[in-house]
Amino acid sequence: MSISVTKRSEDYAKWYTDVVLKAEMADYGPVKGTMVIRPYGYAIWENIQSIADRMFKETGHVNAYFPMFIPESYMKREAEHVEGFAPECAIVTIGGGKPLEEPLYVRPTSETIIWASYKKWIRSYRDLPILINQWANIVRWEMRTRLFLRTTEFLWQEGHTAHATPEEAEEEARRILEIYRQIAEDYLAMPVLVGRKTEAQKFAGAVHTYAIEAMMGDKKALQAGTSHNLGQNFAKAFDVTFLNKSNQLEYVYATSWGISTRLIGGLIMTHGDDKGLILPPRVAPYQVVIVPIWKSEEEKCAINEFVANLTTRLKAEQIRFRYDNSEQETPGWKFNYYEMKGVPIRLEVGPKDVAKNQVVLVRRDPTDIESIGPKQHIPVDNAPTVIKNLLEEIQTNLFKRAQAFRENNTFQAENYDQFKELIEAGGFIRVFWAGNSADEARIQEETKATIRVIPFEQKEKGTCFYTGKTTDRIVIFARAY
Repeated sequence: MSISVTKRSEDYAKWYTDVVLKAEMADYGPVKGTMVIRPYGYAIWENIQSIADRMFKETGHVNAYFPMFIPESYMKREAEHVEGFAPECAIVTIGGGKPLEEPLYVRPTSETIIWASYKKWIRSYRDLPILINQWANIVRWEMRTRLFLRTTEFLWQEGHTAHATPEEAEEEARRILEIYRQIAEDYLAMPVLVGRKTEAQKFAGAVHTYAIEAMMGDKKALQAGTSHNLGQNFAKAFDVTFLNKSNQLEYVYATSWGISTRLIGGLIMTHGDDKGLILPPRVAPYQVVIVPIWKSEEEKCAINEFVANLTTRLKAEQIRFRYDNSEQETPGWKFNYYEMKGVPIRLEVGPKDVAKNQVVLVRRDPTDIESIGPKQHIPVDNAPTVIKNLLEEIQTNLFKRAQAFRENNTFQAENYDQFKELIEAGGFIRVFWAGNSADEARIQEETKATIRVIPFEQKEKGTCFYTGKTTDRIVIFARAY
């Protein structure tokens, strides 16, 4: 297998595909638009899943599972919702060799079927809130697909909550958005902008949609997670009412929210370089790879014994590692292979290192610190502590680099001509905005840029770059995946 990838500067899309395939993250499925998530890519998803699941449960949420087949009549109960998803839906019309009495939608999202259950479960304010999350697969028949970023089938979590008051629903939607921000920034080392979507960009059937938006290495935006305040829309569609504390019937208030395997695509494009993948230590399947270097059977035995002692100590520090003592490939090939896979730290151990009771340490992340050479010689007794501290340093370094990249590629536009020039160069364009949905649509048609987010913090007044009107609203435009 060739380990080299296309340079990002030559063809970013090809570079991305090369990394996904050659780092053994995923492969193409037999049906157009589907993907096989390979063990290495799935291990990253498992780590993300574990982090998110813990955070959900810490805030009172519980997991459940709902069917993937949704009756057509259920989908049609919420007109705006089904209209938004109709072009992407897969529909089953035959089952058991016979035409079905009613077509079944393959789950594009689960609001409709979950709310059919909530109608049976909710009677009184005492039954609220319901805080349910589901880990599941989703099918949306995408026309243009790309591994992890946009596929016909993908994995995600979807939260669906029911509340007694609009205030509780709003609080829930914002709470989950903060969890998503923490996952992106604290674990994926991916800085995000947090805020609200415009009416044109919000989720079909939502009152408000909130999102985290990240800048990728090609300066495009990626919507990395969304949280929706659904108001009473789905409760009204499914006639889900409850007796409130005043003994009056009232429609339930709702939220839904989700992140998906798209995060892995964002991870690749945020940190990867021309050597391949770079993984933040907190989500890396293994944080350290150990590569032995020997020429004789005697050296092999001595190194294996030396490494056995080292790995015992790494386990004690809960450091995830892989000892690659396979003999099919050369050490040099392994160096390149694990660089491609983005393993944060590589340890090299040869006979001279055993004699000196040391390991040779190489970090995968780029660093501008001159005192840090390409290789460090670490006494083996100090190695677990050094590695543990270095993993945190790498995590921080990757976040700061990504943050600096975003800041260096965020610009202010004062008028539409300037906006069009800036958007061609790529990046986030910060502007004052007093336009409407029609204005937004025209800008998208002319520039392929959309409003990615309306930041929560709004403290300035200025002139809208497009309409010329005075406004106190700031938005972020970008071209996006």
